[in-house]
Amino acid sequence: MFAHRRRAAFASRPEESRGRRYREPESSNRTVFQRDRDRIVHSTAFRRLKHKTQVFVYHEGDHYRTRLTHSIEVAQIARSIARTLGLDEDLTEALALAHDFGHTAFGHAGEEALDRAMAPYGGFDHNAQTLRVVTKLEQRYAEFDGLNLTWETLEGLVKHNGPLLGAADPERSGLPAAIIEYAEVEDLELHLWPGPEAQVAALADDIAYNNHDIDDGLHAGLFDLDDAAEVPLIGEMVSAVRQRYHDLARDRLIHESIRRMIDRMVGDVIEETGRRVEARAPRNVEDVRRLGEPLVAFSPAMVEANRGVKTFLHTQMYDHYKLNRSHAKARRIVTELFDFLLADPDCLPTEWRARAEGPRNPETARLVADYIAGMTDAFALNEARRLFEWDTGI
Repeated sequence: MFAHRRRAAFASRPEESRGRRYREPESSNRTVFQRDRDRIVHSTAFRRLKHKTQVFVYHEGDHYRTRLTHSIEVAQIARSIARTLGLDEDLTEALALAHDFGHTAFGHAGEEALDRAMAPYGGFDHNAQTLRVVTKLEQRYAEFDGLNLTWETLEGLVKHNGPLLGAADPERSGLPAAIIEYAEVEDLELHLWPGPEAQVAALADDIAYNNHDIDDGLHAGLFDLDDAAEVPLIGEMVSAVRQRYHDLARDRLIHESIRRMIDRMVGDVIEETGRRVEARAPRNVEDVRRLGEPLVAFSPAMVEANRGVKTFLHTQMYDHYKLNRSHAKARRIVTELFDFLLADPDCLPTEWRARAEGPRNPETARLVADYIAGMTDAFALNEARRLFEWDTGI
């Protein structure tokens, strides 16, 4: 077991950071990773997450997760794991808080619609859009566009799910346009695994959204506890809580079961990572990048259980007719906004219109995609009302 707060030999070290694209004086009282985290928290993109859909569109209920509350939950889980493993907590938190910056309004339905609309112009990918946000679209600083984050933070945001290049695509032809564009100015080593902090953030994302989607789905009435009785992990936790607390109120039963599931999954990551560290003995963070497989991981048994949870959620929740109706209308709104603004970019706000290259131009298409991707749910709905005079309640 890892000692509490001991810095692991393979952790990322702020004093050894590869630096920022644009050189600037560093803070005297914050590490470079703490500064990255702070810039992320103070960004416009972070505030917008408050009104972006996770699963339920914003007006369907005040207690459902948004992209912001999801990101905060991911950050809490990620920091806990990083602390136990002896990794850099600030870098881990920065990655967790910014990992969803590139998501559109209306969750995955909005992204699917924008990707289809952008198909003739290179497509749309939320991970690539996150990179675009933090390197270009955030325009707050006097001397550079973006947030000028460290190499380690950019690497983690782009590659948190693993290498983007392999033997099958050494020329980057299958990569999103935003990543190809950035790779021309800075090498993020797209063929290697990311550092361990990014690997932690990726698994924390998995743990958070599986568990809070179960919580939100139960409270929305899309399924009930008895529906999950045979689902790996969920059924086991609910049964254990019921056996110990015979007359527990439903809301307390749900919360107690969810928190036990999170604890079980976090513990599994820590134990499995410990086994891998012992077997592979990485001496530094570069060893982690070159292992050829993740160092931070679920055990095979938890991978299988997690797969069962995802299958259940897709069947009972993500494909529920109530969500399908909402998401279908969301896709229509995004598609109509894109088509309208691409055909008539003069209708873009003044600062955006000034950068347009004319109707149906590839550069204009990317500009329109940037504009739409930055919208919150409420803003997109209001734009649809203003432009189309629709009854847009979804």
